Amino acid sequence: MHKDICTMVTMMFEDESLMMSLRDAKYDLVLTDPAFGGGVFLAHRLQLPLVLNVRWTVRGEAHLAIAPSPLSYIPFPGAELTDKMTFFQRLHNVMIYVISQSHFSQMTEPHYTALAKRYFGPDVDYFSLFQDADIWLMRNDFTFEFPRPTMPNVVYMSGFQCKPAKALPVDLEEFVQSSGEHGVIIMSLGTVFGKLPSDITEEIAAAFAQLPQKVIWRHQGPKPSTLGNNTLLVDWLPQNDLLGHPKTKVFVAHGGTNGVQEAIYHGIPIVGLPLVFDQPDNLSKMVAKGTAKVVDIATMDRAVFVEALREVLHEPSYRENMQQLSRIHHDQPMKPLDRAIFWIEFVMRNGGASHLRSQSFRMSWIVYHSVDVILTLMTALLLFLLIVFLIIKKCLSVLVRKKMKPE
Repeated sequence: MHKDICTMVTMMFEDESLMMSLRDAKYDLVLTDPAFGGGVFLAHRLQLPLVLNVRWTVRGEAHLAIAPSPLSYIPFPGAELTDKMTFFQRLHNVMIYVISQSHFSQMTEPHYTALAKRYFGPDVDYFSLFQDADIWLMRNDFTFEFPRPTMPNVVYMSGFQCKPAKALPVDLEEFVQSSGEHGVIIMSLGTVFGKLPSDITEEIAAAFAQLPQKVIWRHQGPKPSTLGNNTLLVDWLPQNDLLGHPKTKVFVAHGGTNGVQEAIYHGIPIVGLPLVFDQPDNLSKMVAKGTAKVVDIATMDRAVFVEALREVLHEPSYRENMQQLSRIHHDQPMKPLDRAIFWIEFVMRNGGASHLRSQSFRMSWIVYHSVDVILTLMTALLLFLLIVFLIIKKCLSVLVRKKMKPE
């Protein structure tokens, strides 16, 4: 994938007419997602201010690129830990970090390093191009993440895509209202993983059939033979509008960032079926906050799934905790999207935001952690102690000689 991105960037840079048209257009900035990096290289090539719409960079979670990230209380993505770790959990956290960084480096370093040196010179560190972005629009916040250090040019816009629910189509509204006092369960695994193996869908459908709630399931593939009369299969569903409906009780989701944020926005607890990427980590955060129950889809059967659904439906703490997160999310002076737009326009008005960029990433590991200063002070202390020792030794030697000298 990264090789393909670098090939695309090379083709773009070597297309003289395209590059000329981009320069002639006199754009004010480049807004890009740095998960792959083509837009970052383009911004540097055109010498334009850079704003990132970001959750991940080519090396992993975005905070790790610019913000202090002590592994003692910041769980590395994938470790599925909280900010309160035991010794062995911290050990595990560090090991996951080392392995992951090595993996990311092997994936990205050769291709991006070659590209940076080819177009920007041998002294350009490709990752510093990412770190030199003016503003980082983070697609998360601290209703979603655990508290951690951040930086002046990081702007949190978690849930920027969320909005109040609109009225449902008439047929869907009739189905929802037919649920009565039991309410509705929404299930969607996103656009990438909408189709599951048939043995899993059979178990899911059988579990739904045991519940009094109505179910709206975004499903692709053959209709399960165990499907109950309470379950409506649809090719597409208005997820945001359904999550905002007062009849909705539970959201069955794979744990993608957008879906989790929409659940927080509307205060709907989650039964999670994580599949890949950041989904297990996202849902582990929701579990830690008491707003979700996670089921391992690899070992799930109808009994396990229906038990998880009933727990989230009937244990009030799941809904109460999620509604508390929702209240916190809404209780801010400015909507996330408005905040993001302000900072994009700020960069356009001022030609960047260099006054907010820390220079910490330009330091070597030794300088950043003051290892050179610590070693200098330790050396000076050792020299001082050595001199004191030699003086004391000399004084003792003189005293001994005086005592041994005959009267």
